[in-house]
Amino acid sequence: MALMCGRYASTRSPADLAALFDAEDETDGVLAPDYNVAPTDPAPIVRLTERAAGRVITAARWGLVPAWLDSPRSAARMINARAETVATSPAFARSFAQRRCLVPADGWYEWVVAGKRRQPYFMTRPDGLVFAGLWTASGADGSHLITFSIITLPATGALSKVHSRMPMVLPPDRYEDWLTATNPSALLQPAPTSYLAHIEIRPVSPAVGNVHNDGPELIRPVAPATDGQSTMETPSGESEPTLF
Repeated sequence: MALMCGRYASTRSPADLAALFDAEDETDGVLAPDYNVAPTDPAPIVRLTERAAGRVITAARWGLVPAWLDSPRSAARMINARAETVATSPAFARSFAQRRCLVPADGWYEWVVAGKRRQPYFMTRPDGLVFAGLWTASGADGSHLITFSIITLPATGALSKVHSRMPMVLPPDRYEDWLTATNPSALLQPAPTSYLAHIEIRPVSPAVGNVHNDGPELIRPVAPATDGQSTMETPSGESEPTLF
């Protein structure tokens, strides 16, 4: 599995998420708004549990740790699960079948070539986004560490000019099916074009490339870099992180 890294933003409070998703908040105040979520960082997910008899908001670590892994150090390599192989992958198949989740996000970042520079872009909607995810629990009691990954698909439309892949974005009418369907393979498809068309591709500051930077200034629009030319090609040998 190729090493991947990435960034996205998730700034809604657990209380707001609990109201939005009709879920119980079990985060115990451990989450704060994060404009620069990186691999192995904690972030909110929405999942089903028998204990709560419904949806819960959980603080989970980004990067799935399958039960057969001896160490969570490999989690940074497990942040994405490709839709083409998720149903059969040893790392993801069990979670795909039994433990799917919603991953609330403000949007995600990608880097593209702009002349001699790499310009970061933030993909977002005014009402936010929800990614299709998977989760698992590891530890002696089965609940010591909750980790998750995000499903990815080939990018479509204008988003394909930023990167060849994108997160599997769920419109609201697909939330329940993603959490409960007994045949999840039928759900591995892009959101409707009419929904994806409202995703803004926003040039933002290169400051997001530093994992130590955080704050709303990271998602504010800036004039895109030109440096004599501007392309929307996927960079090769990029040094900045790419989410998908």
